[in-house]
Amino acid sequence: MSSHDPVPSESGGGAATVDMLAAALRRDAADLEVYAQVLTGALADALPPGAVTVERKRGMADRLAGREGKVARLEVALGEQRLVLDLSGSRPGGEVCKEVRGVVLSRRPVELDEWVRELAEAVAARAASDARARAALERLLLGG
Repeated sequence: MSSHDPVPSESGGGAATVDMLAAALRRDAADLEVYAQVLTGALADALPPGAVTVERKRGMADRLAGREGKVARLEVALGEQRLVLDLSGSRPGGEVCKEVRGVVLSRRPVELDEWVRELAEAVAARAASDARARAALERLLLGG
């Protein structure tokens, strides 16, 4: 895979892309506040409108400074899969849900690494058939 073609076509290389995407998504995970900001921006670019929902917590300092506040919860809905990341506690909590027509059929709590892997797989699958998602994924993988 060349540096000019970081996102393979549907014909192959999917596992390598998922690994690369998962690494890119983990890149800023040490600082959860920065991680949440980067992740929400990258996902908003890569996914269709309405697929990403962000809940923020604004303190008085945020209100006075006109800031949006910290990301407290992130939800990504792709097809029948809903990935939830709760950043409001001392440790991030992930959840992978199967949802059909707005009804959650199953919920599975996961650690941050597994949540990122699930997200990478879902975004890579989306990018295989969506040019906008593929372009956003390339920007994320190349750090741009």
